[in-house]
Amino acid sequence: MPYTWPPLTPGDPGEIARRVAAVLDDAWQRLANKQHAVLTQLADKPRAQATAATLEEFKQAIADFRRRVDDEAELFVRRQLPHLYEEGARAAAEALGTTFTWTLFHRDALQALASDSYADFLHRSQEAERMANRFYRAARAAARREVPLLAAGNMTGRQAATNLARRLAADHRLTHVVYRNGARVPVRAWAEAATLTKSSVAYNAGTLNRSREAGVTMVEVFDGLDCGWTSHQDPDKATRTLRTVEEAAEWPISHPRCRRSFGPRPDAIPDGRA
Repeated sequence: MPYTWPPLTPGDPGEIARRVAAVLDDAWQRLANKQHAVLTQLADKPRAQATAATLEEFKQAIADFRRRVDDEAELFVRRQLPHLYEEGARAAAEALGTTFTWTLFHRDALQALASDSYADFLHRSQEAERMANRFYRAARAAARREVPLLAAGNMTGRQAATNLARRLAADHRLTHVVYRNGARVPVRAWAEAATLTKSSVAYNAGTLNRSREAGVTMVEVFDGLDCGWTSHQDPDKATRTLRTVEEAAEWPISHPRCRRSFGPRPDAIPDGRA
């Protein structure tokens, strides 16, 4: 019986990221299990009608994965992002000795952030779906063209069926998502990294927007000692440096799982930066 996940409750970014990753990994594992069922059907009992039924279950698993990605992405941007944006804004307000309220400026900023995050999250899942659909089309084509020829049941037919299943398994592995640049990433890993990235961006957006609203033009960067400004390897080290709010908004983080945050510096000016 499928596990029913509880509603997402705003909280610690790491906890939320692990939850989102677990939900999507569970859906992906079900998809991989249905693929295994299709391959077993082809290898052991290559019958067109039975194979078609198993393929239909696999197709439904693809749709289930898509629904789960959509549901988790929507919950994340609707519940977690506002929570983190407000936390970042309140931290900036406290540093400035002021308060934070959800003005139209912040509501518009959050809406833009939520739309971008939702679209990016779905985009990250599309390669996973494409892989699954490629297997579905290949297996369906084999079921139509090759399976009827394998149904005789003699030794040659059974060996051919086994070879067909092995070929499909080798050509359409669902253990990792393979991106167009060749990187192989487990679903759990990319889901967790994507969620952590958007969490950091939301928190920092709140900090920077509240600073900008207060007329502050400079912020201090807090980051890992070795973290560069535009990438982890960038020789321009970020931590404890002063940057304009606009620069910080352009680079709220420099890499996945980045710990970067900002503090408003009303005492600093762009020319002096100190």
